[in-house]
Amino acid sequence: MGWARVADGRSATIKDVAAAAGVGIATVSRVFSGGSVSASTRERVLAAAAELDYRPSALGRGLKLRRNGGIGLVLPGVTDPFHAELLAGVLASARTLGGHVIVEASDGDPAQEAEIVDRLVEQRVDGIIALPAGDEADWRAAVRVCSSVVFADRVLPGLPEIPAVLADDAGGVRSLVEYLAGLGHRRIAFLGGAAPGERPGVRERAFRDALARHGVPVEEDLVVAARPARDAAYAAAAGLLQRRADVTAALAAGHLLGEAAVLVARELDLRVPADVSIAMVDDVAWAELCDPPLTAVARPGRDIGHRACELLLRDRARRGRGAPVLLPTELVVRGSCGALRGARR
Repeated sequence: MGWARVADGRSATIKDVAAAAGVGIATVSRVFSGGSVSASTRERVLAAAAELDYRPSALGRGLKLRRNGGIGLVLPGVTDPFHAELLAGVLASARTLGGHVIVEASDGDPAQEAEIVDRLVEQRVDGIIALPAGDEADWRAAVRVCSSVVFADRVLPGLPEIPAVLADDAGGVRSLVEYLAGLGHRRIAFLGGAAPGERPGVRERAFRDALARHGVPVEEDLVVAARPARDAAYAAAAGLLQRRADVTAALAAGHLLGEAAVLVARELDLRVPADVSIAMVDDVAWAELCDPPLTAVARPGRDIGHRACELLLRDRARRGRGAPVLLPTELVVRGSCGALRGARR
């Protein structure tokens, strides 16, 4: 059904379009559902629909295709600035492509995430975009019942067949290390390393590789494990800056860790950057408001969301082929990093 008007004032229907185009109702249905018809027939049907100002019912198409036309977006949360930017990108892209978005937050809990995915599958969404918190087994089961899945900002190594859109975090961390090394720093700490027994993440591996490339040995005591939570971030930053007075620069793997480093430095009466330079991954709004403003790697959250939605809804032929889509990061240099000046006061 549609909502347009025909000559007698009523809303145009698929039957009116079929009569105007000289084809059957099934042919009109195939045109609007993307089915196989000849080019001339498709053109005739679309011209008749335009003349009648006919718009097919999205709900009716969804019932016939057993889909609701929605996209499920699974985030760890919606208060984090990066997640909010990614959400904005998905919403903007979906609006352009004629889809709607069902947003769910897992709080980073794999069990809750699995329940959310089950619920979205039951609702017959057209696809799911996720920042996965669960393990490969959970998502392998999900993909069996929902073939249209795109990961954003994170991949699971055991599921290379699931397409993904990522920020070039490795490139961003390398640019930060190169910048700090160029300022003369050699005792550079990394806040946000892997816990003992865990595999280092992309950012930690890039940090280690960049130091090695500059001939700077990695001091394991300066690679500090920390969870992305405020209490853990503060404890990690305080432990580092109190324990190692010889640290001249700290690279935080995320904005919560960067916030903690700034707070601890202030509490310890350390001058930034005279006593210690601080930089972080994730350029959030408050970074500009620090005194001095904080050097950071800007990650394209909105672009990641936009591209993931495009990949899900429009570029279906590219899904599952090749490496993840990698979007560039940008080093934003501000006043929190300075040239090496010798021992801390």
